[in-house]
Amino acid sequence: MTDPRDRAKDIAIDYQTIFEQIPGLYLILSTDFIILAQNDAHLRATNTTRSQTIGRLLFEVFPDNPNDSAADGLSHLRRSLPAVLKTRRPNELPVLKYDIQRPLDKGGGYETRYWRVVNTPVLDTDGYVSLIINQAEDITELAELRIRLGITADP
Repeated sequence: MTDPRDRAKDIAIDYQTIFEQIPGLYLILSTDFIILAQNDAHLRATNTTRSQTIGRLLFEVFPDNPNDSAADGLSHLRRSLPAVLKTRRPNELPVLKYDIQRPLDKGGGYETRYWRVVNTPVLDTDGYVSLIINQAEDITELAELRIRLGITADP
């Protein structure tokens, strides 16, 4: 009888396919905040395509809503990502109101979204940050319910 550990060594793992199909919302960023990879769930949640995002600066792809003078999601990201580079530790942002662009075929403009975001460093063999994993969770329904109920503490 074959030891399952021996069999596991023979199975080629397609990490790109796993990343693209994992159910959470993920981006892989370079240390200068260029989007290198985006999984399918993130594409769906943000109404984007890889051709619109890969190779572009995160801040250009996901700008603040220009119609919302109180929008501050971008400024939170601009503080979090350098902190990850400096500390080499994950950085969890406060709940963000960060609107996303609606496709033109769906009326254009922006739609309100609330997110939980964690930026996590990927360290190289010398312990320096080589990549950043940006993990987002769309908590819009929960945040809007809390607003309607008058609950002010973060979800």
